Amino acid sequence: MERAAWLRERREAVRADYDADAATYDDSPYPTTSHAAFVDRLIATCPVDGIVLDAPCGTGQYFARICDAGRRVVGIDQSTGMLRQARRRGLAERLEHTGLQEMPFDAAFDGAMTVDAMENVPPEDWPIVVAKLRRAVKPGSHLYLSVEEIEPARVDAAFADNNERGLPAVRGEVVEGDTAGYHYYPRRDQVREWLAAEHLAVVDEATDQEDGWGYWHLFLVTPTV
Repeated sequence: MERAAWLRERREAVRADYDADAATYDDSPYPTTSHAAFVDRLIATCPVDGIVLDAPCGTGQYFARICDAGRRVVGIDQSTGMLRQARRRGLAERLEHTGLQEMPFDAAFDGAMTVDAMENVPPEDWPIVVAKLRRAVKPGSHLYLSVEEIEPARVDAAFADNNERGLPAVRGEVVEGDTAGYHYYPRRDQVREWLAAEHLAVVDEATDQEDGWGYWHLFLVTPTV
């Protein structure tokens, strides 16, 4: 299969998986050790009554945290099922059915966060998404980005398995049944290159290590002009 077609197929598999799981998604929470602290830090950089972009917002699990702090929230998601759950919270100022790759915003927000989502973005789209996130916020605003990571041995095993299956996958891509149809785990140096290309500076970072996987948290600031 040609790679572009394969990636379209994988993206649809991810979307379908989240649609199917949306109604019960919050019933089985996974470890989020440092997430809330970084969300709070992002909120604190935004003016009172400012607007935070939650992209993608999923079921809107951070909406109350943002609104309770006196800020407003706009959410986007490519999953209609997730948006349906988010809408039931009645907290978002606006919800839009769009993916990270298609975000149309231009200096519309005081801050933005992309939590537990970049693992579903292929390497070809990482620069696109990073550029759109930077463009979505006002100059000098902050972004919070989480990057899921797994042990290198699992990346190597997945790459070998993908080659054996004849899939047009690159190193870092995992398509096992427990990865919502598709995950991509980039190297940290590659992520830093993509961020630097958009002149995003790393203000702070942290790592939460779980059993064989973890999260790399990145707190970023956009250029002032």
